[in-house]
Amino acid sequence: MSIVFTEEDREIMAKKGETEQEVLDQIDLFIKGPTPIALKRPCVLGDGIKLLDDMSTADLLKRFDEARSAGRVMNFIPASGAASRMFEKWFRLNESPDSEEVKKFLRGLPRYPFYNSLIEMLKSRGIDPSATDEPSAVKEIIDCILGENGLNLGALPKALIPFHRYSDEDTRTPIEEHLIEAALYIADKNGICRIHFTVSPEHMDAVEGFIEKVRPGLEKRLGVRFKIKLSPQHSLTDTLAVDLKNKPFRDESGNLLFRPGGHGALLKNLDDLGGDIVFIKNIDNIAPDRLKGDIVFYKKLLGGYLLDLQDKIFEYLRLLEKGCDEKSQDEIEAFCRESLNFRPPRSHTSPTAEERAERLFKVLNRPIRVCGMVRNEGEPGGGPFWVDEGDGGESLQIVEGNQVDKTSEDQRAAWESSTHFNPVDLVCGLRDYRGRQFKLNRYLDPETFIITEKSFRGKPIKALELPGLWNGSMARWNTVFVEVPVFTFTPVKTVEDLLRKEHTP
Repeated sequence: MSIVFTEEDREIMAKKGETEQEVLDQIDLFIKGPTPIALKRPCVLGDGIKLLDDMSTADLLKRFDEARSAGRVMNFIPASGAASRMFEKWFRLNESPDSEEVKKFLRGLPRYPFYNSLIEMLKSRGIDPSATDEPSAVKEIIDCILGENGLNLGALPKALIPFHRYSDEDTRTPIEEHLIEAALYIADKNGICRIHFTVSPEHMDAVEGFIEKVRPGLEKRLGVRFKIKLSPQHSLTDTLAVDLKNKPFRDESGNLLFRPGGHGALLKNLDDLGGDIVFIKNIDNIAPDRLKGDIVFYKKLLGGYLLDLQDKIFEYLRLLEKGCDEKSQDEIEAFCRESLNFRPPRSHTSPTAEERAERLFKVLNRPIRVCGMVRNEGEPGGGPFWVDEGDGGESLQIVEGNQVDKTSEDQRAAWESSTHFNPVDLVCGLRDYRGRQFKLNRYLDPETFIITEKSFRGKPIKALELPGLWNGSMARWNTVFVEVPVFTFTPVKTVEDLLRKEHTP
């Protein structure tokens, strides 16, 4: 395909920090399409997933407390995007006002944490709140909840939607709940909690203003100080959009269209943190106070286990650096296999002692992540699998359904036999044995990109998403999966999830 760019195109590319060749490379990705991940088998307990019950809880908690006290721990919370998808079903309710969905909506309305605000909004419009159980009132109610002149929840970031109600006067957003949860397990010896939120540029001012409003009261109540930073998804990670024939898409003015590169683009935000031990958890996966104690307990265990592994890794790296005998190399290789799930390719069967030491050093000297996994109860999303690396080796990966060739009977069977689900609850070690930061973009798998079909002002386009933050972006990390109880996973993907028992009083 012959593609000619104009001088104006090159100026747009330059503003995005991209060269013409990099853009052409993106077009090539659209043309060739992603290669499906080759599943070997799902991870299960004893084969890719560990149980922390087998370890000393007290030792893990003590190890984590030492790192927390020293100020090594922080939170990284992807909070980008509007809540429009969360309310997608409600936006469509006006289309069939007599449907069962409308009746269900009206029955559940008083249980939502923003119900009292809705009542006040209705009163301000001169509407009798007692009429809210009539289907004819649906249009007005939806406008009060989602409309620009109402509560405008459909345009707010999910971080600012009321998620929990503790009393008629006390409701909390995910931002508040994350701050409160963080105070329970990451405050250092000086009471400082380090938290980073990624926020869409259009919501930056609103989120920053809200944080400054609630921060003083929370700090006083919790006895901590929050050190909070916000960052947008870098425009440098935007990717070119194409039409359905894989030609560069242009807007009405004839300009190339670049789009955000998906949550994989947040790898740069994570890399820029300068963090050491970093917990990652989605903005919508947050629980009310009555569940926080048990959830925090498992967060500490995950952190303690990572630190326990990291201590051993650093010890072995220093030993390899000085030089060690065959017996020590045997011990290190056994650790890599049993604790870090290292399954080398066939070409590594008979290395020399020097080659073996070099290989083991490379295996150990990588970022590490410990990922909580819950029993699969039908939630949509990715899961833990052993993946064929194509050279005879295997690795642990978090795989999404759209990365699997479902036309293959074997691959579909492997996917459907998965027992666990990825709740995006992980802790990462981002520094090496000398205390230096890893360059995270060296450890991603560039082939794990995703192509999705979108629309731009009514016209179909194809979008290129970078390797997902906890999928392909971390594909070459040392990875450990640990089973955690399902109650640690409390996501809110649709507004109706707020009526689940874990979110209601």
